[in-house]
Amino acid sequence: MDFHVNNEQQMLRDGITKFLAARYDLETSRAAAKTGAGWQPEIWRAFAGELGILGATLPEEFDGIGGGAVELMVITEALGHALVIEPYVDTVVVAGGLLRRSGSPAAAGLLTGIVAGDTIVALAAAEPDSGDRWQDAATVAAADGAGWVLNGSKITVLAAPLATHLLITARVAGDDGISLFLTPADAPGIELHPYRTIDDRSAADVTITDLRLPADALLGERGGAWPSLARARDEGAAAVCSEAVGCMRKVLADTVEYCKQRQQFGQPIGGFQVLQHRMVDMFMEVEQSAAAVYLAILNLEADDATRARAVSAGKATIGRAARFIGQQAVQLHGGMGMTEELAIGHYFKRLTAIQYEFGTTDAHLARYAELTK
Repeated sequence: MDFHVNNEQQMLRDGITKFLAARYDLETSRAAAKTGAGWQPEIWRAFAGELGILGATLPEEFDGIGGGAVELMVITEALGHALVIEPYVDTVVVAGGLLRRSGSPAAAGLLTGIVAGDTIVALAAAEPDSGDRWQDAATVAAADGAGWVLNGSKITVLAAPLATHLLITARVAGDDGISLFLTPADAPGIELHPYRTIDDRSAADVTITDLRLPADALLGERGGAWPSLARARDEGAAAVCSEAVGCMRKVLADTVEYCKQRQQFGQPIGGFQVLQHRMVDMFMEVEQSAAAVYLAILNLEADDATRARAVSAGKATIGRAARFIGQQAVQLHGGMGMTEELAIGHYFKRLTAIQYEFGTTDAHLARYAELTK
């Protein structure tokens, strides 16, 4: 596959890369995750004001730039390379896409706030009994006069502790489909149980008890949220796949450099042919992953079946490659590869987590098989 970005997209990539190299220090970001607010708000504001990446893929009518899937790939790969933990995919890609497609007047103001860096929106879809099968939501929404009352629970809501607003999936009694509701994150009836994930992201389990919402909290058609949710899930999967490619390129580069420096038996271990073969295998996995991401990204605007097939192929490829490259990098670094002091250990954790976001490797293999019958 021959793929080249245009001049504007290359400038975007160069700008993000230079910014992150100069101002996004891994040690500082991990300290913020573990002892601070869980992220760096000043970096998020810089993403909005200095880089403009929070609006790069959102429409101009919401103060965005109106970029597309290729811009999404450029941004997320650069964020993955620097191991950024701020909630770009959760807020801009997933929640931003759902808000944009809802056509709700309330969504317009939130999208403008996302572009400005003032608003963070998280999707609460996974549940204790259904896991990440978003379509099996058991959270209940009951009509209450002119509004709604929601009850239920959600698990592993990424970015929820940082969010100003939540998007909650729920089922109205008598409806076959599921609906999507918008609420302030601090509304009475919402209880967050926050924690830090293995890859240093902020997440929370959410308990929803008699959450009262106005009529316009329902986004889009009642019971008709699944098509938009399915697309948001695929867009999120493609975005984290692109992020994984950035992670893997960094892991490979660091591993090659380490093997050039580490001495054993009087010579660099990179001179041993068996280790060279391992690094070549890692390189091949990176390039195959990049090609799979191109396929997924370039099909995000295709019909539902084509999009789903391409995304599942990409996610399955990334899942295999992330596991292989992460394990090889740790082994080639020896015991040091799993320490907090080396970047490799942090990248390995992120690559492991990506294998389970927006559907596991096995789930995407099964979906791909079903779609290619």
